[in-house]
Formats: sequence, C-alpha cells, structure tokens
Amino acid sequence: MSLEKTPRQNILIQGGRVIDPSSKIDRPADVLILDGKIAAVDDPGKIPASKAQKVIDAKGCWVLPGLIDVHVHLREPGLEYKETIETGTRAAAAGGFTSVACMANTQPVNDSPYITAFIREKAKATASCRVFPIGAVTKGLKGEELAEIGGMIAEGAFALSDDGMPVMNSYLMRKAMDYAKAFGVPIISHAEDLNLVGQGVMNEGALSNELGLRGIPAAAEEILVAREVALSRLTKCPVHIAHISTREGLEHVRRAREDGLPVTAEASPHHLELTEEAVRGYNTNFKMAPALRSEKDVEALRKALSEGLIDVIATDHAPHALVDKAVEFDHAMNGIIGLQTAVPVTLSLVHQGIVSPARWVESLSRSPAKLLNLDLGTLKVGRPGDVTVLDPDAKWVLTDDQILSKSHNSPFLNWEMRGKIKATIVDGRQVF
Repeated sequence: MSLEKTPRQNILIQGGRVIDPSSKIDRPADVLILDGKIAAVDDPGKIPASKAQKVIDAKGCWVLPGLIDVHVHLREPGLEYKETIETGTRAAAAGGFTSVACMANTQPVNDSPYITAFIREKAKATASCRVFPIGAVTKGLKGEELAEIGGMIAEGAFALSDDGMPVMNSYLMRKAMDYAKAFGVPIISHAEDLNLVGQGVMNEGALSNELGLRGIPAAAEEILVAREVALSRLTKCPVHIAHISTREGLEHVRRAREDGLPVTAEASPHHLELTEEAVRGYNTNFKMAPALRSEKDVEALRKALSEGLIDVIATDHAPHALVDKAVEFDHAMNGIIGLQTAVPVTLSLVHQGIVSPARWVESLSRSPAKLLNLDLGTLKVGRPGDVTVLDPDAKWVLTDDQILSKSHNSPFLNWEMRGKIKATIVDGRQVF
C-alpha cells in the first residue's frame, strides 16, 4: 500500500534501545509519534499507552531515525520492466528505509522539469516511502550540455548527478558546480575516468589476468575524485563522491576534508563486504561499477566509515532484469539490488566491532539527510515521525521469494543475514 493510502496513526514504540546520534541518545527509551511528528522520547514506561492508537513492542530491538538511502535507481519512467517507483519503494520500506533519492538515468532522463515533476507526482500516488528526485547534470547524461538545472530544482530535485556516467568534460562540470552552488544543492559524482575504464569489467590486477577479464585500474577512480576535489576548491560547491571504492580515492577525500572543503563520500554495502574474489565464478550479480576491489581497499573503506571520512552508506540499488544479467560476464549490465539487504550486510561491521552502532546509524540517517538538506534523520521532538525498528540479532536467509523488487539481481541470495527490520514508519504511517 502506498504512503498516501496508508492511514496515519498515533504510535507508541515501547521497550527498545533508542539510538539517535543527532540527539546524542543511546539508551532504553520509548518513542511517541502523534499526528505524524515525534512527540516524545522518554524513559521506558513514562509515556502512557493510552496516548497511542497503536503500540509496537520493541523489546530487544533498536529504535532508529528513519533510514535514508541517497542512491537508488527506481527506473521509472521508461524502464518499468526492471523496477517502478511502487516496487522499489516497497522494497525500501521492507529494508528499513523511510526515504530514498532516485538517480536520473531513467528513459527519458530526468534532465528537465517535466520529468522531475512526473517522478514527484508518481511517487505521491504510488510510493511506500518518501522519494527525492535527483536531476541530471547534463542533457541525456551525454556530458555535452547542461541540463535544465533551475527548472528541475524548482520542481523538486534535491541534488544533481549523471550517476551511471561520469561527466568527463571538466569545464562543463565546473559550470554545473557553479549553478549547483547558486541553487544550494550538491553535485553527486560518479568518479570514474571513462578513458581508463575502457572495456574493463572488473578490478585490474593479478586476478583479472588469471580470469581473462579486462581490468579497470584504481587510477580511473583516483583521477576523477582528485578532479572533483579541485573543482570544489575552485567553486566552493558541495561535492559528494558516490560509491567510492579505492584507498587512493579516499586519500583525496581525506586531504579535501583537512583543507575544509565541502567534499563528502559514500560507500555501498557490497564494496564494504565483498572483494574482487567474488568474481571468480563469473556470476554477473558480482559485476558492478565501480568494480569490486582488493582486500586492502575494503579494509580502507571500513576504516574510513568508522572514522567518519566516509559519511554515508548508500545502496546504489540498481535493478536489472534477467535479460540484462543472464549473459556472458563481459556483456552483462553493471549493478545489483540492495534495498532489502543493506541493513544486515553493513550491520555485520557493527557486530564485528569495526564500526560503532552510533556511527553506523549516523551514516544511514543524519548524514544522508544533511547531504540533501532534509529535515529528517533525527528523533528530535517536533520532527517528522520517520522511525525504523530493527532487531539487530534476528537471523534470516534471503530467498528469492522474499525479494520485493521487480528485479532479483542480488549477490546476497541464500546468505544468512543477522539483523532484520521489524517496522518502518513514515510520517506516522506504518508502511512495513
């Protein structure tokens, strides 16, 4: 059922461990939602159940600000055989996400106010969670001419990105940053030098040689991250590096931050969990852009996430139909679905003691909200009633019949997961 058709209720969430980095809360507490807003966060038993129409027993669970994914591909309009706003947001709600931001590589591309308005209105009618459109940087994602930036922002675009395609023309990217800065929105960069990527399909190294697959060097990412940092220094525009995957790329982000530049970065669950070794079986569900990297890269990403150098965890949810994936590795489309698995896959870093619970929650709530300038990602009184209830220890196995996306291209099928969403609440409406 869509968000619009789900009745709003006054909800009391009892007996859980509330973790809200924005309020520096990490303790047992009850949360009350009235009229779609956070009304109270108080000690267990202090809020009378009579105030609520619905009581959720959160014993043994974590109660978190509604999770936000700043990087999804909902495919609508034009590619509805892969995913729709309705099916993608249903999967998002099941994965604990109360908000998603959708990339512009639809058909037609979201490069004009008309397409932005279509996505906004379609989401109002069919979405199970909040949807924030991201407009294209260039017309048709061709990297030749700027898209209608002002018009898209007027219709509700919250950021600009050609994700899926790097903007190779540095002058054009500089002008895009000038416009984005003027309108107060960030640029999200797919940082890969296409000339170095070439026909590569996996990480370049000894393993690519062994498997007989063309490699993509880490330098392809490093070069474009360095360029985005230089352009951010020039324009003072906030720049967000999507799905960063290499140690070298991280070092440029680190130096940018030390210099006080508005540069942020995200990592995807698959880049935090998997290495290039997963490609050995030629399973196309392990083919993605950027490619899965080395063990040293994964270790660097995990450390950067724990330190806050990587601000955000984002799924890069990229649905593809069987016809796109059931082909030779060289010819398969890049990308995987990830909305229903992001929480347990990355929660493993908390269970292993690599990332603190507060840092993990922040990377999925307050940090993505800050990136898109949203009044979300917090349980502060008076803010929107978006809450995720998670059982951090529940074990389950992802089977094909549990996938709510239209496409089923997951590398985590039949994995045993630890961490299961118990409830997802958006605007005082329980959508999962």
